[in-house]
Amino acid sequence: MGDSQTDTRACTGIEAGSDPATLRERLTLALDRLSEQGRQLSEQGEQIARRDQQLAEQDRQLSELREENRLLRDEIRELKKLPKRPRMKPSGKASSKDDDTDNSASGSSGSDRSGESGKDRRKGRGPRRRNRHLHRREEKVGLDDVPEGAVHKGYQDHTVRDIVFHAEEVTYRREVWEFPDGSRHVAPLPPGVATGREQYGPGVRALVIMLYDQCQSTIGRIVSMLNDVGLDISARQVGRFLTTDTGGIMAEQQEVLRAGMETASWLNVDDTGARHKAGNGYCTAIGNELFAHFRSTGSKSRLDFLEHLCAGEEAYTVNDAALDDMGRRKLSGTVLSRLASHGQRRFGDGDEWQAHLEALGIAGMKDPVKIATEGALWGTICDGGRIAGTVILSDDAGQFDVGDLHALCWIHAERNVSKLDGNTPYQHERVAPVLDRMWKLYRSLSRYRKRPTPLRKRVMETRFDQLFGMRTGYASLDRLLERLKANRDELLRVLDHPEVPLHTNRIENDIRDHVTRRKISFGTRSEAGRAARDAYTGGKKTCKKLGLSFWDDLRNRLGVAGAPDVPRLADLIRQRATP
Repeated sequence: MGDSQTDTRACTGIEAGSDPATLRERLTLALDRLSEQGRQLSEQGEQIARRDQQLAEQDRQLSELREENRLLRDEIRELKKLPKRPRMKPSGKASSKDDDTDNSASGSSGSDRSGESGKDRRKGRGPRRRNRHLHRREEKVGLDDVPEGAVHKGYQDHTVRDIVFHAEEVTYRREVWEFPDGSRHVAPLPPGVATGREQYGPGVRALVIMLYDQCQSTIGRIVSMLNDVGLDISARQVGRFLTTDTGGIMAEQQEVLRAGMETASWLNVDDTGARHKAGNGYCTAIGNELFAHFRSTGSKSRLDFLEHLCAGEEAYTVNDAALDDMGRRKLSGTVLSRLASHGQRRFGDGDEWQAHLEALGIAGMKDPVKIATEGALWGTICDGGRIAGTVILSDDAGQFDVGDLHALCWIHAERNVSKLDGNTPYQHERVAPVLDRMWKLYRSLSRYRKRPTPLRKRVMETRFDQLFGMRTGYASLDRLLERLKANRDELLRVLDHPEVPLHTNRIENDIRDHVTRRKISFGTRSEAGRAARDAYTGGKKTCKKLGLSFWDDLRNRLGVAGAPDVPRLADLIRQRATP
């Protein structure tokens, strides 16, 4: 005890026999020194933390500069036509050895020792993902002739997936009551059960639509299959299922188009042939990564495309956007002033708009009426704010040239150059280098989309001007290069909008179903059938892009009992588009 007191006095500088005042003064000084030392240590810790943050930021900047330097070196190698930098894959021996050591210690099986995880791990065969759409049940299988003294060790699972497909007829015996006042009352049918003369439930209609639109089957084959399972249905009834919109699916597709246009930063558009009533027609597709919408008409004019962009709103608006569009398309000043000076600026339908043109004395002028009508439709589109700042990506078809932000497909541009590669050595010697440089520029633009920088933007612009400004001596090729150079802003739209794709492959894949259906069924016969075909194709494609089951969506919209809840597609598009 005495030794410890002596050590404490030595540390604090307190001598034996000191008076209390002196002791308090010395203790205060010691505590002040300790407090000052603690403050200094805290400041040093903060300085170290700041230096660590600075070092981390420098490491991040250094990593970015190294990556940018690597990309620029790759660009220079392409410009100099040097061999590409070899891609050296890391060896997996060391990691596999470490993984073997870890797994052997933990007792794992050899199949788990690859050291791979996530998407790099090789997928095994067979259905392993748990599907929420499956109806599951368990059936226990016993062992016969179990000897006495055997011990039950549980169960060994063996899963088999099957499908049960049969027709079902349900007779609802509805109670009938006669009340004391003489009135007759019949018990109502359960929700979702067809009423009136309808003999088939909503599940049959959902299956018919699925087979026709998703499986691309014909009405004759669908009738044969349903009759084979005992449903006893006619081809006319199947046709009614395909053309009657009892679930509001067609109206929902207009909601999908409006939601997609309001939230999209870019829209992909394309068209294809779609015969109707034994005549030629066209189907126009609009979409992006979240939705797809189809509309079939008798022509593929700019007027039809603008009506498609109106998303079901039949109105004509003469506002500043409409007048600017009319002026850009060289509408005569006299007609333009008549439209601008009139007091009424919005018209509810086509008849009202036509009457307005007649009142202004314009109805007899063919071209002015067309330009004015297209401009009024464009005014309606801009008035709703649906595609404000939206880039429209197309294959350079004239009817899609609307708005100020237009982008062109590089694949279609390359196809035009490839067509000039004839059979003569002269043509091949001049076309082949141009194609090679076009593909290299295309790949560079693809990399730019992932990592845009001002420096790389200037490099892309310079390479574009050099490529399409060259002269080869091949007259047809030189004229094509001049035309492509005139589309410089549209082809290089990606430099200002990196989110815009460089091609129209997405919408071409979407519209391919119409081509397949045209080959199978040739065309539609009624307006209801044409509208239903567009609506179901759009719903199918939109569900796929949103990761939904088209079968679940159909059953939910048609009111099939037990169908899962599926939100409105327009609401999902707005949610997915919100950053």
